[in-house]
Amino acid sequence: MVFGIRQDSGAVGIALDPGQRFAVDLRNRAGVPTIIHWHGQIPPVRQDGVTQTGLETLIPAGADQAYDYVPRPGTYWMHSHHGLQEQQLMAAPLVVRTRADLRADAQEVTVLLQDFTFRDPQEILAGLRHAGMAMRAPAAPGGSRMAGMATTLEGGRAMPDAAKFGAAMSGSGMRMRSDGSAAGGMDLNDVAYDAFLANDRTLADPEVVRTERGGQVRLRLINGAAATAFWIDLGALDGTVVAVDGDPVHPVAVRRVPIAEAQRVDVLLRIPAGGGAFPVLAQREGDRPRTGIVLATPGATVRKLLPDAQTAAGPVDLSLERRLRARFPLAPRRPDLVYRVALTGQMMPFIWGIDGRTWSDRLPLEVAQGKRVAFDLVNRTAMAHPMHLHGHHFQVQALNGVRFSGAMRDTVLVPIGGTVRIAFDADSPGRWLFHCHNLYHMASGMMTEVAYAGFKGGY
Repeated sequence: MVFGIRQDSGAVGIALDPGQRFAVDLRNRAGVPTIIHWHGQIPPVRQDGVTQTGLETLIPAGADQAYDYVPRPGTYWMHSHHGLQEQQLMAAPLVVRTRADLRADAQEVTVLLQDFTFRDPQEILAGLRHAGMAMRAPAAPGGSRMAGMATTLEGGRAMPDAAKFGAAMSGSGMRMRSDGSAAGGMDLNDVAYDAFLANDRTLADPEVVRTERGGQVRLRLINGAAATAFWIDLGALDGTVVAVDGDPVHPVAVRRVPIAEAQRVDVLLRIPAGGGAFPVLAQREGDRPRTGIVLATPGATVRKLLPDAQTAAGPVDLSLERRLRARFPLAPRRPDLVYRVALTGQMMPFIWGIDGRTWSDRLPLEVAQGKRVAFDLVNRTAMAHPMHLHGHHFQVQALNGVRFSGAMRDTVLVPIGGTVRIAFDADSPGRWLFHCHNLYHMASGMMTEVAYAGFKGGY
């Protein structure tokens, strides 16, 4: 089964204008219980869209759930936080525009990247756990509807048309050794996928977005993949990164952009005055398969794009992260509390954790309201981990011991053997999840919670 999140109009996801509340009636028509997390948003804790903390319950099949809060501007996304439904494409963009966005002379183009498998994700997880190796994944997409907006969760959507997948269905996936390690010796990808999608399409039939000659495009890139990091290749276009994870940064010129699972990057592009067709491609790290869209001016010829690059991409790294500087950083202040947080686990057996503990025997990271909190994230595993904190945005303040005033984010990549310091102000009382956004790592234990002292609820 595959899922989707759509409005009554058929529009995918949610886009809000300045001043609009996040007033959403979520109608579960997926045929199964679910719950939707508003990734990167900071709603009241009981509207965060998770069940693990006991503050919210699942939305039964056929039931409705209302949400209402003041949204945070920027590029975000929404996805199921129940079981492995995110792998079954229960995800969609969530964009909250600013007045500056409306004044800007820029065409907005949102791209949601996903990894697709025909295999039941529960079978994939069982294979990873029992065999300690990546399995080729054949699975399926479901939906959502909006009041102020009604958003409907659709289930049992038709399987994606294999004919449209074309060459992309021929087995794109990293070849893994029996121990789960990449053929090149570095462990990059747990799962082999059948296709990689950009707005539900492969390069066999990519989305073609018509643009103006000499016009400006604001490209909102969202990595909604369950277990895949990408390199974004802008091809002939020069790009300028202006925001990450919904937070503005000082402009950074780019041609290639690394984007880990759950991260977002806003890039400004200028279309050449002479016009033409300009592919924007997302290639899986450590592998050749890719997906993407095409920006094309009127009358431009769009040529067929191969589903595989000529060479494998390298690992997604922190080359962009080191260059990012927040436009609105945290106020200067020494942390009141510092946690050294070890990311632990291995492929064989397929168990992942935080400080050697899985979710079932977690020790919450306790904080007090009003305090500045820092986490020193230390990766002691053979895989990189995109770590996501619910209910807060943090500032990246050090990479491998090198201090700097980095970007504000909600998801940061911690590379193999690396150390990343993040800091945040404890200003959102509640119990909030902190976990790896590789879905299979989270499901296998790499998750804990940030718990505010004195907060009542959920226990």
